[in-house]
Amino acid sequence: MSISIFAIVVTYNGSKWINKCFGSLVSSTIPVKILAIDNASSDGTPDIIREKFPQVEVIETGLNLGFGKANNIGLKRVLAEDADYAFLLNQDAWVEGDTIEKLVEVHQKHSEFGILSPVPYDGTGEKEDYLFSEYYKNKIHTKKKYLNKTFEIEFINAAGWLITIDTIEKIGGFHPKFKIHGEDTNYTNRIHCLGLHKIGITFATKYYHDRQKRKTIEHTQKKRIYALKNKIKTSMFNPNNNSTKILLFNILSYSKAIITNPLSYQVNFIGCFYSFVFFIKSTGHKNIHFKL
Repeated sequence: MSISIFAIVVTYNGSKWINKCFGSLVSSTIPVKILAIDNASSDGTPDIIREKFPQVEVIETGLNLGFGKANNIGLKRVLAEDADYAFLLNQDAWVEGDTIEKLVEVHQKHSEFGILSPVPYDGTGEKEDYLFSEYYKNKIHTKKKYLNKTFEIEFINAAGWLITIDTIEKIGGFHPKFKIHGEDTNYTNRIHCLGLHKIGITFATKYYHDRQKRKTIEHTQKKRIYALKNKIKTSMFNPNNNSTKILLFNILSYSKAIITNPLSYQVNFIGCFYSFVFFIKSTGHKNIHFKL
């Protein structure tokens, strides 16, 4: 049986990763149609891809749409051509030769998975990605082990997702209110709300995500505030949650923190403020399906 797969890479000034990222997709042991959706790069990324990898179709958006909306262009193409899978890969990531083939193999045996991810390693290839090892790995559900050391997981970031056509048909595209960060969390929240598919990670294969240097700056005040805003936003837009209860809980919690710990005034005031902002913005926009 012939299997149709689209690999979708959203690019933005990613010239330094082109060889590893697209070279790995071109060398896949299972054939994939490769789409590069470029968000108005200024470093020549689209032309470099065309020159080095003429088999890659480059779509230039003309402006920076962000991760979600740019990927939606590719997902719409997947639906239009009635493909079997989409494989989303970050521009700063690359796969092993058989990574996509092994993901498909797992899904062919276990169709309950709507999203499957390989294990992410850092760009050196020597150890697991730090976010995976520190935050996601302990959330793997090990009660039932699937084919090839595959496990269910509540969430895994979208730097290397195999998404089934059935999932795309039922969930649609990424939420248009998320430009960068949080869009993959919102997508998995919508999958959980529908309750028809599982999210899985398989230790039978891996991929590489070149972001290990970011760890050194993630604990600055600016980063903490950004993470707080993103946490509040994803919580408010989660169709599984009652936004009114979240708003009341947040206001009480952050207000109490302001009183008891004046030194944390800035962060907790921002928490109160954005709880109101995202409560208003999410009203009427907590859809499960977004048409592509």
